[in-house]
Amino acid sequence: MVEKIIITGSSGFVGKNLSVFLQHIGYEIHSLSLRKENWKTHFPKSADAIIHLAGKAHDTKNTSNPDEYYKVNRDLTIALFDEFLNSEIKEFFYFSSVKAAADSVSGILTEDEKANPMTHYGKSKIEAEEYILNQNLPEGKKVYIIRPCMIHGPGNKGNLNLLYKIVEKGLPWPLASFHNQRSFLGIDNLNYLIHQMLLKQDLPSGIYNFADDKALSTNELIETINTALDKKAKFWNISKSLLEKTAFLGDKLKLPIDSERLKKLTESYMVSNQKIKAALGIEKLPFSAEEGLIKTSKSFQKEK
Repeated sequence: MVEKIIITGSSGFVGKNLSVFLQHIGYEIHSLSLRKENWKTHFPKSADAIIHLAGKAHDTKNTSNPDEYYKVNRDLTIALFDEFLNSEIKEFFYFSSVKAAADSVSGILTEDEKANPMTHYGKSKIEAEEYILNQNLPEGKKVYIIRPCMIHGPGNKGNLNLLYKIVEKGLPWPLASFHNQRSFLGIDNLNYLIHQMLLKQDLPSGIYNFADDKALSTNELIETINTALDKKAKFWNISKSLLEKTAFLGDKLKLPIDSERLKKLTESYMVSNQKIKAALGIEKLPFSAEEGLIKTSKSFQKEK
């Protein structure tokens, strides 16, 4: 069993949850902050694994300086990986993103998809991945590149919180005429998968997608949030053409609904988790997509 784990980004949403989870089941966690210029002097040489979570998150409002993505997501990852190569540490987990492979998906995204990211966020992630995969690994070392889809859980803010507020106010969902399928990843399933990977002795190095077992439509997501709140779902079937025209107008007039937001709320993005499940010899994850989303939704209610 792996005993000592270095975690970067331990103050973030995933880092906090994963650290608590691993500590609870007996692992020793060493938090390493890469924000300090002298972080290399604090780098432990004798740990069993590194889980690299630190990174610059995707800024959907596009207000970030593009250089920041490359400095944090690529350059810091390269520096950390070089330290790993020169240490006695056996395993390196790099949390990348499905957006390193593709910004939009037709069908189901697998690890074999030829990467074609369009944003600086995705490009910085794939450049870090490529560096890692192009290095010669010393004997006995393993590298795992994790590509999670949209992660959620108690305490996490984001698009789910926006949908929750619509449901909480009793407003009908106005985009019911769109039918899509999206993959999500509950934090409990993420923790479970990392633990199983740490336990598995002969797990091959490589890229692994993380996602819940089932993709959900946004309409199903709205129904699930309503279930968490003991409400009856309300849907408003406005014609697609009218919504698209409104969104086009929103682009010009800077309205709350514009083409980009409409796309984000209605596009499909399905991610396969078959490779990691097959590698670990598991049939299904411990929590269904609905169970995870209900837990997250109820946490929003408690935070009020």
